[in-house]
Amino acid sequence: MYTENDLVRIARRENNKKRNYLVVNPLQGKHIPVSPGKALQVFSDLAGLLNLYKEERLLVIGFAETATAIGAQIAAELGAAYIQTTREEIPGVEYLFFSEEHSHATEQRLVKDDMDGIMDDIDRILFAEDEVTTGKTILNIITVLEQQYGTKIKFSVASLLNGMPEASVETFVNRGIELHYLVKIQHHGYPQAADRVEVNGICHEQDVTEAEYTACFDLEGWMDTRRVTDMALYEDACRGLFRDIKERIDFREHKTILILGTEEFMYAGMILGKYLEDEGLCVRFHATTRSPIAVNSSEEYPLHEQYALSSLYEEDRRIFVYDIGAYDAVLVITDTQQNGTKRKQGELSLLNALRSGNNDVVYLVRWHK
Repeated sequence: MYTENDLVRIARRENNKKRNYLVVNPLQGKHIPVSPGKALQVFSDLAGLLNLYKEERLLVIGFAETATAIGAQIAAELGAAYIQTTREEIPGVEYLFFSEEHSHATEQRLVKDDMDGIMDDIDRILFAEDEVTTGKTILNIITVLEQQYGTKIKFSVASLLNGMPEASVETFVNRGIELHYLVKIQHHGYPQAADRVEVNGICHEQDVTEAEYTACFDLEGWMDTRRVTDMALYEDACRGLFRDIKERIDFREHKTILILGTEEFMYAGMILGKYLEDEGLCVRFHATTRSPIAVNSSEEYPLHEQYALSSLYEEDRRIFVYDIGAYDAVLVITDTQQNGTKRKQGELSLLNALRSGNNDVVYLVRWHK
């Protein structure tokens, strides 16, 4: 159904000695703007490979930050419980920690409190990823889970891309961990491709000049997928959020719309974008990211313009957004919760980046409890 050319672009990482390249998926809705309906269709096609598990009691775990929406869509389609890994701090909980060794931010965590409460009620954990390269991260988290809860749970992996070498695949097979994916890839030429990239794209440093959004809305009903989530209820919450937003914004005035998610928070924005597409609007979705990626001016290269930002979640964290286009309206949707003044710098840097991309109408939606 899909080919490597459909789902793979090679970009050059910045400041990562462990791995100099990043596999960028043009249909994933993370780094590259994409139709939200097309992204969700790719995730649904992956979910279609997993119907053999429908009779089991499933927990889907999506990996932050790039696979949170993939995991959420799979869980929604399979009627499974869902939780994502996170790098964010959640007050008042205990964590299970594991590492993502090749990443720029290696520490990952799961909320232990929620895992304690569900592990006796599931048969299988299904890990959702955008791309599995060696499988080490997944083995790391399985080791942590088995040390904590024993070995009765079965494990499977679903990813858009699988680049595991034969020895790694054999390790998974020997451990009874099933692998499902849309496209098999080989990484042999990727480091050399990244080495050839000339860093000649446009880079903007963050701008925190005082400015005003067209309008800011604080809307209730948020559900946190960093905690175990019933995805049927989550999708109901997204429908309620869409109704609340439509009461405040007349989208008929805007023919082209960008919906921008923030870091790990992607799925709700994709759902909203799909609703707007269903009403006949031209919508694109992507998200801010922790990943520092080199930009290049050639058309063949996936990313051309980089904007450095301050995170809406933690103002001292440096994040990025790439290739901001010009739209009739931009809708930033975030699940940053009330935390004093920390989010102000992030909101300003994101607004100024969007405005520098010739976007005059920029709305901010904070979705909260």
